[in-house]
Amino acid sequence: MALREVKPTRSELLEIKKKIRLSESGYNLLKMKRDGLILEFFDVLEKAKDASMDLANTYKVAKEKIDVAKMVEGVIEVYSAAFALKHKPEVALTSRSLMGVVVPEVSFTSISQSIDERGYGIIGTSSAIDEAAAAYEELLDKVIRAAEVETAVKRLLVEIERIKRRVNALEFRVIPDLKEAEAFIVFRLEEMERENIFRLKKIKIKAKAAEAA
Repeated sequence: MALREVKPTRSELLEIKKKIRLSESGYNLLKMKRDGLILEFFDVLEKAKDASMDLANTYKVAKEKIDVAKMVEGVIEVYSAAFALKHKPEVALTSRSLMGVVVPEVSFTSISQSIDERGYGIIGTSSAIDEAAAAYEELLDKVIRAAEVETAVKRLLVEIERIKRRVNALEFRVIPDLKEAEAFIVFRLEEMERENIFRLKKIKIKAKAAEAA
C-alpha cells in the first residue's frame, strides 16, 4: 500500500483498523486450516504409499503368473483366454469433502470371478491361466484403490499450496502494509494535533499582546 494514497483522517484510521482485524482473523483461520490439511495430507500420503507398495507387489506377482502361463500354454492361448473375458468392473465415482477439499471416492464391483465365470472354459486350459487371471483381477482392484488415494494426495497438496500462498501474502504483505498505513495515519494525526496546539498558542499570544497594547 502506497502511503501517498492513504488519507490521514480519523475515518480512514478506523477503516484501516477494521481491515487489520479482518486480515488477522483471516490469517489465523487460514493457518488453522493449512495445519489441519497438512495433518490430513500426511495421513492420506501414508495410505497412498501403502497402496503404491501393495500395487507394486501385486503387479510383480501378476507379471510372474502371466509369464508362467505364456510358457506353459503359449502366448496365443493366453491372449485367447484374455479375450474370452466378458465381465467388467462397474466403477462409480463420487466425491467427499475433506476439510473443504473435494476428493474422489471410488466404489466398484470387484472383477474377481470363479473359474467357470471367466468365459475361456475349464477344459483345454491349465491352472497357470487360472492363476494369472486371478492375479490380474486382484491387480485391477489395487489399481483402482491406488488411483483414488493418489488423486486425493494431489488435490490436498494443491489446496495446501494455495492456502500457503494466501497465508504468506497476509503475513508478509497485506498485514504489514496495513499496519504501516495505520502508523502513518497515527503519526500524521498527532502531527496535525501538535500543529493545531501550536497555532492556538500563537493565537493566544497574539491576542494577549493585542490586549496589552
